[in-house]
Amino acid sequence: MRSSGPVYTLENECHDCYKCVRQCSVKAIRVKNGHASVIGDKCIACGHCVEICPAKAKRVRDDVNKARALLASGKEVYVSLAPSWAGLLDCSKYEIVAALKQLGFKGVSETALGAQDVSIETAKLLRNKDQKLFISTACPAIVDYVRYYLPEYVPYLTPVASPALTHAAFLKKHFGDRAGVVFIGPCAAKKNEADAHPELIDVSLTFKELAAWLDEERVSLKSFVEKPEGFVPFDSDEGALYPIEGGMNKTIALCGAPSDVLLINVSPVRRFKEALKNLDLSALKNRIFIEALACEGGCTAGPGAGPFKKGLAVVSDILNYARLRDRIPTDPAAAVREDFKADPVDRPKYPVERIAEALASIGKYSQEDELNCGGCGYNTCRGLARALLAREAEPSMCQAYMRKLAARKANAMLRCMPAAVVIIDAGMKIVETNEAFIKMFAPELSDLFSLGADNIAGAYLDKILPCSALFKNTLKTGAETHKEHYPIGDKLYDISLFEIDSGKLAGAIITDVTETQMRREQIAKKAREVIEKNIATVQNIAGLLGEHMVDTELLLSQIEQGYQEQDND
Repeated sequence: MRSSGPVYTLENECHDCYKCVRQCSVKAIRVKNGHASVIGDKCIACGHCVEICPAKAKRVRDDVNKARALLASGKEVYVSLAPSWAGLLDCSKYEIVAALKQLGFKGVSETALGAQDVSIETAKLLRNKDQKLFISTACPAIVDYVRYYLPEYVPYLTPVASPALTHAAFLKKHFGDRAGVVFIGPCAAKKNEADAHPELIDVSLTFKELAAWLDEERVSLKSFVEKPEGFVPFDSDEGALYPIEGGMNKTIALCGAPSDVLLINVSPVRRFKEALKNLDLSALKNRIFIEALACEGGCTAGPGAGPFKKGLAVVSDILNYARLRDRIPTDPAAAVREDFKADPVDRPKYPVERIAEALASIGKYSQEDELNCGGCGYNTCRGLARALLAREAEPSMCQAYMRKLAARKANAMLRCMPAAVVIIDAGMKIVETNEAFIKMFAPELSDLFSLGADNIAGAYLDKILPCSALFKNTLKTGAETHKEHYPIGDKLYDISLFEIDSGKLAGAIITDVTETQMRREQIAKKAREVIEKNIATVQNIAGLLGEHMVDTELLLSQIEQGYQEQDND
């Protein structure tokens, strides 16, 4: 199993847009619970997902602390500075050297020196007339793409290490094997290269990491340079052209590449893939060398380019910086041979029955159902089906399926609701209704509606339900409104109005409360009658009680008077 790789996802920041799935050339993305994570075993670390992620949830591993630890170890550490610096960084060579030395580096050297040696060695390899196709190995993302996904083309990879590894070998040769080397450039895949070759490159950083480091240490690229120091051991020449598309081919031509070899440059990965698709080597009229780069336009478009210069000025400054030598050595100062081995990604082949089951899980039961819209991120519905079987995707990624499912749920709810529902547009035309609405306000169409014929859609609301003023007010204000006992004809309705799309769509839920209201009035009338009878009864009882109390009082008075007369006798 390969390492997890330098590109990863901050899951809490990831939103289910699936843009990375659509844009990833190798579909090294797994979607789970709506979050897209990088599959390390499949990723070639081109970093394109980092560039296009709208939520900035895709990141490149930060190795600044690793570089700090290397500097603290006591080693003499040199920077291998990618040639794209001349276009991306807004500073002179003296300013970048001064800034890096403030961070603790012993010296700064240009990776372009290694690029020059790679071109010399590659030009020599192109003299092999028995081989018809050569693929450059300067870009580690392209190398891994061939090893993982086009293993049949591994024999055509030129057996030369990248400029970064070649330059690291040169620095070790020049400053001693114990010298530390930190590569700094715009590339994420260089981190994989450093991980695989710790004997040459100790740490690989991006320009983004460098910018953050300089900012943290409060070191400016525009600081005053008291004692200007240049690159060690000397400046580069034509190797400075490498970061722009076609730059490597130009240097190979300068190094004496055979005239019968066509030098072709291809980027990004998807175009490289298309260039080799169904290629018949026997049909080639010329031998071909492909300068292949994972980033469109060259290394200056790498995911770690940083917050520096952009646009045409980048290429212009690189072209102005590069110097072309009149005489180029026939042998490289340091050549590192690397024999690449195929490491194909496991891509299981599923039987037709299982593909059909997966398609059915997203509502695809026939070929006509397979829209191949690409909304899920896969080019075809069958591509999504295979990802579902590999547990790298979820059914919810199919937008067409989710729309149909949502529509079915909504229709089922509308159909089952006892209340009438109507949706109208800004022109007061009916957009959608349910069966209860038809039965309530257009019963003559009930039979057609039950058969699926929606003859109400498109009709003006006032033709059916004369209360457009309520809907107009809802569309205008956006406020929810509730009307109780609203009279329409000889009936009463409770109407709840709500906005669906500001100024465009509004809806209402309508309940017939006529019978309920009549029952309430009848109950109230009965209650009033009962109360009146009770009051009359109470009044009668009170009257009777009053008469009884008078008789009682008279009797008691007579008894009292009798006792008083006896006492007096």
